[in-house]
Amino acid sequence: MGIGLTLGHSCHPHFRLISRISNVRMSCFAALERVDESDGLSSNSVGERRMWKKFSSKELGITNSMISKPTRIVLNGLKRQGFDAYLVGGCVRDLILKRPPKDFDVLTTAELKEVRTAFSRSEIVGKRFPICHVHVGDDIVEVSSFSTSARHHLMESEVSLQRHDDCDEKDHSRWRNCMERDLTINGLMFDPYAQTIYDYIGGMEDIKKAKVRTIHPASVSFVEDCARILRAIRIAARLEFSFSRETAHATKHLAQSVLLLDKGRHLMEMNYMLAYGSAEPSLRLLWRFGLLELLLPIQAAYFVRDGLRRRDKKTNMLLALFSNMDKLLAPDRPCHSSLWVAILALHMALLDRPRDPLVVAAFSLAVHNGGDMEEAIGIAQRISTPHATFYYELSDSQYLEPRALKKEVLELGVSVSKALSNMTDSYYVSQALRSYPKAPKSDMVFIPLLLYLKAVKIFECVNHGKEARFVAKQGGEIDYKSLAMGNVQEVRHVFARIVFDTIYPLDLDQN
Repeated sequence: MGIGLTLGHSCHPHFRLISRISNVRMSCFAALERVDESDGLSSNSVGERRMWKKFSSKELGITNSMISKPTRIVLNGLKRQGFDAYLVGGCVRDLILKRPPKDFDVLTTAELKEVRTAFSRSEIVGKRFPICHVHVGDDIVEVSSFSTSARHHLMESEVSLQRHDDCDEKDHSRWRNCMERDLTINGLMFDPYAQTIYDYIGGMEDIKKAKVRTIHPASVSFVEDCARILRAIRIAARLEFSFSRETAHATKHLAQSVLLLDKGRHLMEMNYMLAYGSAEPSLRLLWRFGLLELLLPIQAAYFVRDGLRRRDKKTNMLLALFSNMDKLLAPDRPCHSSLWVAILALHMALLDRPRDPLVVAAFSLAVHNGGDMEEAIGIAQRISTPHATFYYELSDSQYLEPRALKKEVLELGVSVSKALSNMTDSYYVSQALRSYPKAPKSDMVFIPLLLYLKAVKIFECVNHGKEARFVAKQGGEIDYKSLAMGNVQEVRHVFARIVFDTIYPLDLDQN
């Protein structure tokens, strides 16, 4: 192939990876003076050379009605007890951008024990970074405390505190908390009662520039917590932001460090990327920065085979499937992880053997209607809409009489089940990139047994026949609560929509 996978190591034993990261740690302080050529500020200028700023939330168009009701209940409860309470992190950024926040995080001057006392349905969770989960109806609001949320305190000599005439101890406390976060655009703090947004680290400036930048030098920040690499990818994809030069360099240089995370964390981060309406740009960024071959080697091999360059704008069938899924989802309307696992499995099956578009259509209809094969085939044979002709995963269309069509659908069902099994086979995964010697070797399997079984349940009706007591879904509306919980019927409904939108796109001018 004309495209090489250019990460430096052909294997990743943990001792080599840890050694490499240790070398980065030894030289990290030299990086403090590195100049970020994208804006001319030195890397350690955040919180030092940038002025502290306050913004009126009202002037930014933010109203308290934009805050979820459960969160308002918690904020008001803390305020009545005499504590200060703020919104922090990504939700503040999203409110500024007029985007629906995935969730709302509360920071308070109360101790966590005082939070637990203030709300009867609450519990403290976590050992290293404890927070309080406050239950409001069916929702959970996460509350952290100034006294416990910070675990990596900075020495005053490391970052000079720029005191202003109107600076007080509350400013100092807020500043220190913001400095312990990952990205500048996640380091904003919102007091809904004072209607004030506090910006001590240039977050508003980077929002205006549509820039993802670490608060501390990226070579230090990513070594300290390699999960920040995946969070930065996810946020850039969701917001369509670009990386600062230094952040992009550190992401590429330290990409392999994400292998040190446990499988549960990999699944969580991948689900955040794929299930909340930004799957397609997330896959593109993972590919661009050399992470896809570590996390999803099978899909990385497909990108190489497809000739997709790191910065390509062109699409392919896998990207189209996820793009159509993104159109149905949003940060506040996610899907269950079994949906994107099912899409990966279907695509793998089509790669193994391209299928007639009507076969794929009939298969998705059978999935949708609980295995009623006769109905699925009858509907499929009445389709007159032109199908996509630019995906090599789809073979040339030909007439298939009902019996032959049914046979092909059943064979596709077997192939999808096999693909699901292969996705959880570490040896199979490790062989995905064997034809590309420069590629890093990865046998990453982060799909647990329960998720695998959930995905199997989506497709088993195709080969097992119509499900007993099955009631077809009425109407085209998506029940997002059921979808997020993994209701099989709802997942099947959305799966079928995604497949149809990909095979029979409204715009056939794609390339």
